[in-house]
Order: sequence, then structure tokens, then C-alpha cells
Amino acid sequence: MKFKQVLLTTFISGVTAFGVLMGYQYFNAGPLLGEAKTTALPSNYKYAGFSEGMVSDGGPADFTSSAEASIPAVVHIKTKTNAKTATNNLPRQPQNPFSDFFGDDIFEQFFGGRGQRIIPEQQASGSGVLISEDGYIVTNNHVVEKADVINITLHNKKTYAAKLIGTDPAYDLAVLKIEARGLPYLLYGNSDDVKIGQWVLAIGYPLNLETTVTAGIVSAKSRSLGLNRDRSGNTMGGVESFIQTDAAVNKGNSGGALVDKEGLLVGVNSAIASPTGFYSGYSYAIPVNIVKKVVDDIVKFGTVQRAYLGINFVNASDLTEEEKKRDGIPLNTHGIYVSDLPKDGGAYEAGIRKGDIIRKLNGRSVNSSAEVQEQVSLFKPGEKLPVTYLRDGRETTVTVTLKNKVGTYDLVTVDAVTDMLGADLINLEKDKAKAFGVKGGVIVKKINKGILNDQTRMKDGFIILRINEQEVQSKEEMSKIIGNSKNIIITGFYPGYDGLYEYPVSL
Repeated sequence: MKFKQVLLTTFISGVTAFGVLMGYQYFNAGPLLGEAKTTALPSNYKYAGFSEGMVSDGGPADFTSSAEASIPAVVHIKTKTNAKTATNNLPRQPQNPFSDFFGDDIFEQFFGGRGQRIIPEQQASGSGVLISEDGYIVTNNHVVEKADVINITLHNKKTYAAKLIGTDPAYDLAVLKIEARGLPYLLYGNSDDVKIGQWVLAIGYPLNLETTVTAGIVSAKSRSLGLNRDRSGNTMGGVESFIQTDAAVNKGNSGGALVDKEGLLVGVNSAIASPTGFYSGYSYAIPVNIVKKVVDDIVKFGTVQRAYLGINFVNASDLTEEEKKRDGIPLNTHGIYVSDLPKDGGAYEAGIRKGDIIRKLNGRSVNSSAEVQEQVSLFKPGEKLPVTYLRDGRETTVTVTLKNKVGTYDLVTVDAVTDMLGADLINLEKDKAKAFGVKGGVIVKKINKGILNDQTRMKDGFIILRINEQEVQSKEEMSKIIGNSKNIIITGFYPGYDGLYEYPVSL
């Protein structure tokens, strides 16, 4: 009897458990929130290239090969700016009528003079990237700006003196050269293919430390911070389309490499976003596609060949609802709104008009000024750029032949930059430079018709020492510094006269 009761109890318990299980499966047939079904993936995972039944391989990221390939090609840059005497730039004759009685110092105390102050020697450091086996190096302009001495230390501790090949502050890039062969160097990647969320490495010499590698992900692209300025100090002339990452970057990382998992250079680290000046979340790199073009121009032409689309624009997303209704623009429109354009510009000649919405440049979508700058900066004057725009609900693609800043298709050469000044220039000979107590300069032998004659009171024989506070010792250096500037300040002296003269010039 007892055995039958036990058997009955066991049977009833089994039936009850089976019923509970079936009921649970019936009422809880869907997956938990965030839990992927094995039979289907959300569309965002499909578009990202994940296969059915797989969300992630779960494997750790391995950067050892990328770091091993990249570290030897990243260099430490150390600069020195010599002590200088700054004056108020008020020149005086070599003698004054009171000096025989009182001396120049007494005269200046009572009547004012060329107030002087000593700017002490300054030293700084940064990073750079070897991009050829024969010693070409790319870095940031702000790393080497105004430096009198530039030294390069390789990862193997060998040190070289570097020559400045050229700079462009609008892009915050500079090219250096050391005399060596058989050097390790980084291969270019393609920054257009960089994806948000992918892993990258930042390599450099932060805080005067030895080679340092940090890792992070790409958190955004085409960022603009308003940091870069052209040679005249105008932020409107700056070009910014940064790759934003969360890889730790500090002072000294500037000019260093941003590489992908394959060890390819995808950017040059340039800035950090921080209230303290030290890393606190985000860092910014110049896309390598911009770097490639700027470096190529500086090496080949001595200056960056900057092209212009020929439009004034605002982001379509920044237009108010009233503005969109007024101009007949759909409320959800994205792209670049052409607010105005000169009739002699490339865009107008290609058929683009005020009110058009530019959707693509060179086949790539554009929705911000940074994206426009990034695509246009990859081209030279005279080259053709496909532009897709929206008008009256219809998309049209035209080819725009880009122009330079003066509205022609010509490339800018070193001679053209100096020729526009309208003067015969010769380099100051070394023995004469020594006699004058300067390192070098450029003599304005004769002023002809042109900018100097029209805009200044400069006289023949003037010796140019600096352009925009950067020392020049030859016509070639002078041309590279002028580059694509719209405004410059020429600083120098007249032999036999004390003091420095400054001449502001608009090009």
C-alpha cells in the first residue's frame, strides 16, 4: 500500500512539473531584452557585417604586431628656439644729436626709444612619423614652429639634425628631412575607410617619455575644433576634419602616429580636448589622406596646392524650419546649403546655384564644413571634382574644375609666390650676414611694380629677416613660409640704421 502511494505521488509531481514547464515556455517565448535570437539578428548587426547566429567572436584585440611594426618608425623631435631681443620696432638713425652729451640710454629714458626685452631660449619636444626610407618625416606645424634647431632621435637612440622642408599652419602639418638611408617607415592607410568603433593605436613620445603606445577606438570622424589658422592667423583659413579617438594622448604626442590593427598610418595625432592640457577623454588626429596630399605638395612644390570649390555655405541641418519653408527645402533635408557663390568660381561655372543642396563630393556624402574641407583639400587647382547636388527634389551630378585662391587653375610655385611681391630678391651672403650679426636673410635688391610698391614704403636695400615671425635665410625658405597666406608681416632692417621695420602686406 505504501509503495502505491509513493508511486502515485511521484506521478502527480511529474505531471505538475511538466505543466509548469510548458506554461513557462508558452508565456515566455520571446528573447530577453538585449539577447540575440539564434535565427535572426537586428538589422544594425547585419549591416555591420556580422553573420547569422554570431554577435561577436569574443576574442581579445591583439595589437602586438601593429605596435611592433610602428614603433621604430615614430621619432622623438626636440626643438630649440634661441634667445631673442624684442623691440618696439621703432627704428632710429645710427646717431642722435644728444648722444655726444648724454649718451643714448639717457636720451631714451627721457624721450622714449626702442624699448627692448629679452625672450629667453625655449626648448620643446614632440613626435614625428618617418614616411620614407631616406628620412622624410611628417609632424605637426606647431611642434616645429619658430624653432631654430630641430633634432630627431630615432627609436634606436640615434640622433640627427633635421632640415625643415616646409610647413602649412592651415593644416597644422610640417615636413622634415634627415640625412639617412634604410630607415624604417610607416605605410599609408586610407582614412576614408576608417570606421567609427574600430581599434587604433596612438604612438609617440608624451611628456618626454620614451616611445609610448596607447589604444582606443575611433569615436567620431570629421570633427572641427577651430584650432587651425592660416599664416595670417585667420581661423576661416584653417582646415580641420579630425579623427576623434579615446586613445590616451598627452603633450609630446603631437605629430605622432595613429595606426590601425594592420600597422598602417591612418592619422597624425594633433590635439586633445582637455580643460587641464592633459588627456581627459578624447584626442584628435589629422586624417592620413589629407597628410599624404599636403606632404606631396610640400616636397614637390615647396608649398601646398590648395584648391577652392567656390561656394559660401551652411550646413542644411542648421537652417531653421522657417528658412527651409521659405526656400522650398524639405524639412528633413541633409547636406550643404549653398548660401552664395561668386560667378567666377568653379562651382558656378559648373552650373551650381544659390539654394542648391550639395549632397556628395567625390562620391562621398557631406553634411558639415569639416567634411567639405576634407574632400576638397585632397585636390589641386585644375583638377576635377564630381559634385552631387539637390535642386527642386532632383539630384544632379556635375564636374567642377577647382581653382586656386586667385581664381585661376595655375599651380603655385616657389618663384610665383615671391614674384607676386614685385621685387628682385637675392640671398644675403654668409660673410655679410656675419658682419650684420644675423644668421641670414633676403635682400630686396630692387622694388618693381607690384605689392611691395603699392602697399608699403619699403626701399631698395631692405634686408628681410622674418616673415610672420618665422626666420628666413633664403628666398626658398621665404616662399615656403608665405605659401597660401593672404596676409603677411615682413620684418627686417636697413643697413646702417638701428632697429627693425615691419611691413604688413595683403597678398
